[in-house]
Amino acid sequence: MSTLQSRTSTSPRAPATWLTQAWSAVPALLSSVGAVVVALLVGALVIALTGDDAVTAYRALFAGAFGDRRALGETLVAATPLILAGLGFAVAFRAGVFNIGLEGQLVLGALTAGLIGGFGFGMPAMIYLPLALIAAAVAGGIWGAIPGFLKAKTGAHEVITTIMLNYLAFRVSAAAIGADDVFPVDPGSRATERAAEASRLPRLLEGTRLHAGIVLALVAAVILWYLLFCTTFGYRIRAVGLSRGAAAYAGIRWGRTITTAMFVSGLLAGLGGAADALGLQGRYYDVRVGYGFTAIAVGMVGRNHPAGVVLAGLLFGALSSGATRMQNTAGTSREIVQVLQGLVILSVAALVAISHLRLGQSLLGRLPSRRTGERVRSDRTSEAVSEPELESRPNPPAI
Repeated sequence: MSTLQSRTSTSPRAPATWLTQAWSAVPALLSSVGAVVVALLVGALVIALTGDDAVTAYRALFAGAFGDRRALGETLVAATPLILAGLGFAVAFRAGVFNIGLEGQLVLGALTAGLIGGFGFGMPAMIYLPLALIAAAVAGGIWGAIPGFLKAKTGAHEVITTIMLNYLAFRVSAAAIGADDVFPVDPGSRATERAAEASRLPRLLEGTRLHAGIVLALVAAVILWYLLFCTTFGYRIRAVGLSRGAAAYAGIRWGRTITTAMFVSGLLAGLGGAADALGLQGRYYDVRVGYGFTAIAVGMVGRNHPAGVVLAGLLFGALSSGATRMQNTAGTSREIVQVLQGLVILSVAALVAISHLRLGQSLLGRLPSRRTGERVRSDRTSEAVSEPELESRPNPPAI
């Protein structure tokens, strides 16, 4: 009977928990939206100082990002690897780890996907495509788990190790592209051979370059949200990120948790590289695009929440795809997009700093001041002195 009552009492709370988790992200997302608005206003001032019309520039930027079917497709194409790698940054940051190695993990994921697609195994698409995606994800995950393992076992700082592994990944990529006697590569083009059609992500809109990678990114965001906020795995990650000592005291193995979080982070970055290689390019090019470094900004602007990362990825994708039309139509340099991206990051950082400052002030305001404590102690001392001691009082008469 007690078991039935417990189940009955806890079952209605599950939807409320989901709603609470979703609602808890609203203030952070609203603050990011406010930061974007502030960045656009400051960007308009910068454009005006250069002698261009800010309204015309922003109108052209919006038309280049969402104006027609092709523009929308380009925005989603540019946002796909940023969303996946940004999700990778978010899960690592939730565990208290700053993963700067997203670029190297993305490169290895794209390289693995390009090589597997270039071999042309002759398998059907329902087997070939998942095989290429899984291999790319595992390659990125292993590359991400290395700095997590080193931090857990030796205390090596992840910023140093991930930066070093970035350059090591670039060297591995260059060596693989040059080994045409071992791998299906074209050293003259600095790329792998074209991927077999069965290993490529299908196109979603005819006449555009939009591919199924955006669906993969959205599904990954939903799964990551569920893992972070609705499972014990996500609870351990968030507990370690908030306080490693408290998590260890509660019995959570923080070393294993950090290594797992970094593996998931690299896995998502590897999927981002695979989406670019198998969806957009059709092969892997040994060229540094910088998706991994931009994804760090996407994760920060999205406040390390899956929903926020998706919106931030769409924002950065829109800025990237609309920059060309802004330059051609309004005459505004496309470099202003990088200025806008920097302003967005600075605005988000400023709002976070202000919120932390207000939180610190409110906490300090709740604590009693030192003078108040001294006054209370002095009053208690004076009362103790004026009151006679128990030993000096006469004993009550015996009855």
